[in-house]
Amino acid sequence: MTPPLILASQSPFRRMLMENAGLAFEARAAEIDERAAEAALAARNPTPPDVAEALAIEKAKDVASRNPGALVIGSDQTLSLEGRVFHKPADMAEAKSHLVAMSGRTHALNCGIALVRDGETLWTHVSIARLTMRPLSEGFIDRHLARVGTRVLASVGAYQLEGEGVQLFERIDGDYFTILGLPLLPLLAKLRDLGAIDA
Repeated sequence: MTPPLILASQSPFRRMLMENAGLAFEARAAEIDERAAEAALAARNPTPPDVAEALAIEKAKDVASRNPGALVIGSDQTLSLEGRVFHKPADMAEAKSHLVAMSGRTHALNCGIALVRDGETLWTHVSIARLTMRPLSEGFIDRHLARVGTRVLASVGAYQLEGEGVQLFERIDGDYFTILGLPLLPLLAKLRDLGAIDA
């Protein structure tokens, strides 16, 4: 019998991607303090992709510790812009400041993923997407945020590319799955390699 597959996330977007791919899995939230985990990494002077990978491992290990034998998928995403790392905005004012900072510039979405079973990290991967925002006026940003509302607070970039957020961009280099927070193609390939899904 194939060990159970667990997604260490309650993200509706990650769940949707896995459901749409036809995967049988459970979703369980990781119980880690992401900011504390990042602070612990600081001594190593990690890059934003390093942070995404490390947090993905921590999330998967946390859920795996409560689910012996399960194959656990952890995933995390960081947004970086010329050395600055962004976190999910706390409120609409911070969402606006994110969009002002990214206006007319290219930022990176660094998406780390990890597979863990019984405390052992079996595999990690980082995918990076680069997104260029068109120059945005302050008035447009205000009107955009008024239309989309607090949904933007669930996104590290204060936008949802699958919705009206697409209007913010002039160029996107990278795959859709990475942008939504789960690099699905490399994950599926590894799950097939491990015999966790039908090959």
